[in-house]
Amino acid sequence: MDAAKIAREMASLPPEAQKEVIDFLAFLKTRYRSSPAGTRTRRIKLTDEPFIGMWRGRKDMQDGTAWVRNLRQCQWERGR
Repeated sequence: MDAAKIAREMASLPPEAQKEVIDFLAFLKTRYRSSPAGTRTRRIKLTDEPFIGMWRGRKDMQDGTAWVRNLRQCQWERGR
């Protein structure tokens, strides 16, 4: 499809739909944007993320299954 046909098709749409087309094009541009040559984003290892180990040392989290079971029991009793 050539640019002139795309422009005609877009012009035939109502203004709200035209805005959606423009928004979608902006989304696609950000999604498929190529990084400049030589610059690469540094991949962060999952183990270096700050949330890893955030519950380390919590006594109530030693047994995750028991913790979830207790949490559910409290919620179910409150709902009665």
